[in-house]
Amino acid sequence: MQATVLAPRRERMLLWLLALTQFTVIMDFMVMMPLSPQLMRAFQVGPGDISGAVSAYAWCAGLSGLLAATYIDRFSRKRLMLTMFCLFTVSNLACALAPTFNVLLLSRAFAGLTGGVLSSITMAIIADVIPPQRRGAATGIVMSSFGMAAVAGVPAGIVLGAHYNWAAPFFLLVAMSVLIWCATALVLPQLDGHLAQGVRPLRDIVPDLLGLFKVRRQRDAFLLSGINMLGSMMIIPFIAPALVGNLGVQPVEMGWVYLGGGAAALLSARWLGRLADRFGALFMFRVAVAWSIVPALLLTHLVPLPMALIVLCFVLFMTAMSARNIPMQAMLTTIPAPAQRGAFLSVNSAIQQLGTGLGAWIGGQFLSTDSAGHITGYGVNGFVAAGLAVFASFWVLRLRPAHISPAKAVVPLT
Repeated sequence: MQATVLAPRRERMLLWLLALTQFTVIMDFMVMMPLSPQLMRAFQVGPGDISGAVSAYAWCAGLSGLLAATYIDRFSRKRLMLTMFCLFTVSNLACALAPTFNVLLLSRAFAGLTGGVLSSITMAIIADVIPPQRRGAATGIVMSSFGMAAVAGVPAGIVLGAHYNWAAPFFLLVAMSVLIWCATALVLPQLDGHLAQGVRPLRDIVPDLLGLFKVRRQRDAFLLSGINMLGSMMIIPFIAPALVGNLGVQPVEMGWVYLGGGAAALLSARWLGRLADRFGALFMFRVAVAWSIVPALLLTHLVPLPMALIVLCFVLFMTAMSARNIPMQAMLTTIPAPAQRGAFLSVNSAIQQLGTGLGAWIGGQFLSTDSAGHITGYGVNGFVAAGLAVFASFWVLRLRPAHISPAKAVVPLT
């Protein structure tokens, strides 16, 4: 199927609307973590309960993204996009109005279900609208949503939560989503050309997805991807509760912590990519994994420090996570055969979400809150995450690209 041709101005508008859609999805997931101290006070729950809410979102997003492959091509892109975005907006309104923690937990699960499908639809729209020779640049515009969420969305949510209450960021997301939905309804074409080719039977789709796990190099890649996210998420969701509860950082100050970390990850991405180009993605991944152990252990064993040093620790941690993810993603694109790359990356995205949920859930099991409101057990999370990092640095040696001989397995980032 040929790409639908849009006027240049409408194409740019559509790409930025897709980026803004992803911005709301990413902010919706990320903002829960710095809001954890306020949620714990508001609902009288512990860090394990908060990790359950983070896990519910990630697990549902992973499962829905994986299941989307079975039905995403059965509907008009516009119809499915607008329906799922509307449901995503409703889920955030339910979060903002949640009277109990159980209602919040269910709302987070529903937000994950809809958010995971939105990510899949976004990539399908790009493939439908943008010719292959310009698809990389278009994807770059849409993926800039992560940087926007980290630098602007999450800090803004933290400030709103600190000045009003924990529900304020979700009301902001609802307002933004309504505006983006209306603009998308006007700009997005119907995009139903794929329906003319006939709907692929479910009996053909499911075996293809299961077949991805029959290839050893792909199983090895999936495990590496999941372990990488699991280790990171044993630390990330609990940074805010630990800083607020153990070190006395004020909720409004958390905005500076996340602003610094997000900006560092965003600004260092291109530099880290160039290093991977120069020295090879495999080498850079192993170096970054070793480097990441230090800030991970620092964050999980922090003692009272000046605010500038706390921000610096978080900056080092976020830069290290970016340094791990960039070369890993470059290597993962070389693992499947070209004909299977789209399906492989979709499944890998789902596995990363599942790893995110599992890491947050396991991390929460080690933590408890004492009578003084301090988070205990966080150091154990740091040691487990460090152990997983060491495992990943050796496991990555098993990865072998599909179309490159083992002698040339060091993969440059392109």
